[in-house]
Amino acid sequence: MTGSAAPPPLDRPIGLLHATAMVAGIIIGASIFVQPSEINRLVPSVPGVLVVWLMAGLLTLSGAMVCAELSAAFPRTGGVYVFLTETLSPACGFLWGWAMFWSVHSGIIAATSVIFARYVQFFLPLDDRGIRLAALAGILLLSAVNYVGVRQASMLQTLVTSAKLVALVLILAMVFAFGTSAAPAASASAPPSASWREVVLAISAGLFAFGGWHMVAYAAGETRDPEKTIPRALLIGTLTVTACYLALNGAYLYLLPLDRVIASTRVAADAAQALAGPRGAAAVSGLVILSAFGVLNGVILAGARIYLAMAEQGLAFRWMGAIHPRFHTPHLAILAQALWSSFLVATGTYRELFTRVIYTEWLFFALMTVGLVRLRRRTGYRPAFRAWGYPIVPLLFIVASVVVASCQIAADPWQAASGLFLVALGLPVYYFWVRREASQRFTAHADH
Repeated sequence: MTGSAAPPPLDRPIGLLHATAMVAGIIIGASIFVQPSEINRLVPSVPGVLVVWLMAGLLTLSGAMVCAELSAAFPRTGGVYVFLTETLSPACGFLWGWAMFWSVHSGIIAATSVIFARYVQFFLPLDDRGIRLAALAGILLLSAVNYVGVRQASMLQTLVTSAKLVALVLILAMVFAFGTSAAPAASASAPPSASWREVVLAISAGLFAFGGWHMVAYAAGETRDPEKTIPRALLIGTLTVTACYLALNGAYLYLLPLDRVIASTRVAADAAQALAGPRGAAAVSGLVILSAFGVLNGVILAGARIYLAMAEQGLAFRWMGAIHPRFHTPHLAILAQALWSSFLVATGTYRELFTRVIYTEWLFFALMTVGLVRLRRRTGYRPAFRAWGYPIVPLLFIVASVVVASCQIAADPWQAASGLFLVALGLPVYYFWVRREASQRFTAHADH
């Protein structure tokens, strides 16, 4: 490898507007138009549902503050991978990247593409095979957009996010101006009380709808003034989304009986049909398709930067760190991510995909926060942003993350065991890569 030309640098076209659009655009994804049914099934009462969404929003904000401080401390491409590597150990960082590729990040791409395809089904007569093909088409199309440039991808993200927010505001305005409460159509009997376990599982399902808030940190190497821009984008984005989610779920429950929300696989379209008939359902289905495009675009953009950072440190195949000479993007990492996500679409179900994402991701979020606690003890540590409420908020976030992950694991222990085994399998792979990199360096030194 000696004597080879240095790869071209990454561009830095992402400012505060684009970064905030990435946070909000990834979070406000297609899952908010599906997950309410999962949550209402577990907590079948209107006040309980709204409390669940509020708790999921507060947990997301707590995690975003942790991520914001770590982004200010380590404003480099790679996000959580960099944070875990720098504050805990390179092995922990590698396990995150390993889990992201094989399960978490690719699972988010796959699950979101399935939601996208479900709403395409509103317009086209798709069977199960057709839904999977539509999901695959979405992944490949937006991977191609990211392949040709981060500038194009970030501009698309900003446009799509702006359109989503405008559309959500219009939907809410129509609901409260013209909607009729569906409460009389609901059962007159008192709703069954939810157990503690069901409440935690419901919060976990809500967290999937809030997922992706940390992904803006992966593109720090392509962000202007990242130590300030990324923390601001995280806080503005998560607060905006929490307000939108509470309002939108209130609208669902205002328009539809609770049992209909629980049974629905396209709750947003059903709510719109109750409000404005088939045309309203078609308009909202189009919004969900647009929303899913925004999520897929942002997640695809962010994910490839993890594998780029790992390849640069010799912990992944060198070709995953290749930068396209013309487009200045990690093009081969984008391609590998697209292929594996497509395989998950072809072989998995929606519920399996999002459940696996939650427990794996939140165990690592707990470790990320432990890393912040260790970082605060270093002498001379003065980041541009500090998480609010330290140490109480980070410590509560650690406990909550472990509880959420544990409940998900207990709900389906066999599936969880296979998922966690896949993560643990990364440890021997890590030590293989470390020895391989050390051997290559020794050989290169001996050649000199």
